[in-house]
Amino acid sequence: MTALAPILLSLRVASIATVLTFLLGMGLARLIGGRRDGGKASPFSSSCEALVLLPMVFPPTITGYLLLLLLGRRGPLGSLLAALDADIIFTWAAAVVASVVVSLPLMYQNAKAAFASVDPTFAQAARSLGLGERRIFLKVTLPLAAPGIIAGTVLSFARALGEFGATLMIAGNIPGRTQTIPLALYSAVEGGRSKEAGILLGVTVALSFAVVLVVGWSEKRARAAAHGGQR
Repeated sequence: MTALAPILLSLRVASIATVLTFLLGMGLARLIGGRRDGGKASPFSSSCEALVLLPMVFPPTITGYLLLLLLGRRGPLGSLLAALDADIIFTWAAAVVASVVVSLPLMYQNAKAAFASVDPTFAQAARSLGLGERRIFLKVTLPLAAPGIIAGTVLSFARALGEFGATLMIAGNIPGRTQTIPLALYSAVEGGRSKEAGILLGVTVALSFAVVLVVGWSEKRARAAAHGGQR
């Protein structure tokens, strides 16, 4: 089945990108997003936040071109990678980079909103009981913010899975190497391979439907937690 390779590659790329996006988004949301639990936002938070959110407003091809300038052999990071014999342009790793960059704004925004929705009195009560900041985050803030964080993670996975423009710019459309589901679907339609296109379309619809279900479940959990906190 010619459609199997892009499906497996997309799942691998999207999974790795989601893990990286989760870690970066959570860290940035705590560092520059500001907090209601007594913490302070970084003085450079506005500029940093704008930088993180730029891929959300840029056309994907522009994001891909900027990444190409940055990671290409003549770019600041690309030249360093070339010196280490670790060029990633036109490899599946480049597809991961593109997916991380375009999905990070979704994870950051959802994590930021989730942390902001946690009532600061819970953290203050935990401090009065002698809990340290790390334990407060793990035992109080994170569980209460979990529904929003789950929604952000799932949406990031969906965005990474559907990435086209930026991936095409820095990873190319190489069958068996960098050809993800969106690129394979485009090639199948262009080549008149309707059966392959139908399989890819079906897989995409099924995965997207699953994403919608998980996000809806997360929203219900968030509403239930909010109502419970008001009692």
